[in-house]
Amino acid sequence: MAALNMNGAIDLSALAAPAPAPAAGAHTGVVVDVTDQTFQQLVEQSVTVPVVVDLWAEWCQPCKTLSPILEKLAHEYGGRFLLAKVDVEANQQIAQAFQVQSIPAVVGIIGGQPVPLFQGAYPEAQVREIIEQLLQVAAQNGITGTVAVGDDAESEPEPEPVDPAHAAAQDLIEAGDWEGARAAYQAILDKTPLDAEAKAALRFVTLFARLGDADLEGLIAGASDSLESQLAAADAEAALSDFAAAFARLLALVRKGGDDREPARQRLVELFEIAGNENPDVAQARRELASALY
Repeated sequence: MAALNMNGAIDLSALAAPAPAPAAGAHTGVVVDVTDQTFQQLVEQSVTVPVVVDLWAEWCQPCKTLSPILEKLAHEYGGRFLLAKVDVEANQQIAQAFQVQSIPAVVGIIGGQPVPLFQGAYPEAQVREIIEQLLQVAAQNGITGTVAVGDDAESEPEPEPVDPAHAAAQDLIEAGDWEGARAAYQAILDKTPLDAEAKAALRFVTLFARLGDADLEGLIAGASDSLESQLAAADAEAALSDFAAAFARLLALVRKGGDDREPARQRLVELFEIAGNENPDVAQARRELASALY
């Protein structure tokens, strides 16, 4: 991964101005929920401790994979960074300030300055590497404070019990074992075919199992005109949560016709399911697909 760039183009001044020291009401606990109203405290706190912002939404399936990884690392690092969770549907000012194009998206804040990190559901090893780089940048800027550990109970509600089979599958995802996770979710569906959560997760992990350890950006940049290459590039765009680009690529194949048309249509339908009907890009792409077919 390239070195992190402190000269990001995002302007947070509309929401908050950096303060010389954290406010008395600063967030406590290593994982906190942040709203448009409490965001200023977060920016102020970034003067003393690095902040990692997890931008998510309830309808976003990849978010449900990434968020547990970020939360696990926040606890594991013992307060060396503050994980701030932002529901972009409920807090659109923050989403606009960060210029969010797709989710999940993760942004760092160091000394009041935003540091774009990544978009998409990365495996734990890559997320850990990015966090390490962020902490190095923070240290270079004299920001080495920590968050008090042990206060999360006041910040977060008690989590609902997780089915052991789902928990085991989630552990495999966090470890980057996509094939194992796919088998685990398939086993769940073999027993309970109507498990909607398992169905959605199976589609998602199938995508990542298909990609394996491939360089996602390389697949996109180096895509040839072949069907296999175009499908792989669309998968990579979807994995990076750039569903609009993935849909546009596949729709172009459908419109082109010929032998590529049906495989492209099938992949489109699969990615619609992964993105979720709540994703605004899905409705538009469905209309374009219908127009292209009929």
